[in-house]
Amino acid sequence: MRRRRGGVGLLGVAAVAGVAHHAGTKSAQAQAQEQAQNQEIADLQAQQAAAPPAYAPPAAPAAPAAPAAAPATDLTSQIEQLAALHTAGVLSDEEFAAGKAKLLGG
Repeated sequence: MRRRRGGVGLLGVAAVAGVAHHAGTKSAQAQAQEQAQNQEIADLQAQQAAAPPAYAPPAAPAAPAAPAAAPATDLTSQIEQLAALHTAGVLSDEEFAAGKAKLLGG
């Protein structure tokens, strides 16, 4: 009597090989499709870089002129705001000093 050897057998090997072939083919197709998309994106970016802009945004409006003389209470409140920002840690010592000097005009 012949005894069968334990194992997958010819049909099992063929099935595994078929699945592996199918997976490899799909992977190659996906890579080819991704490369084609990357090339299209690169081509579009090159076209956009070479073409002049179709729309130029309007220039920013000029800043309004500062009021001539502000009342003293306004100056005090602005310095107090700077001090509060400095105390909260938003402004450094240098930024606080520069802001105060700017408000005081010097």
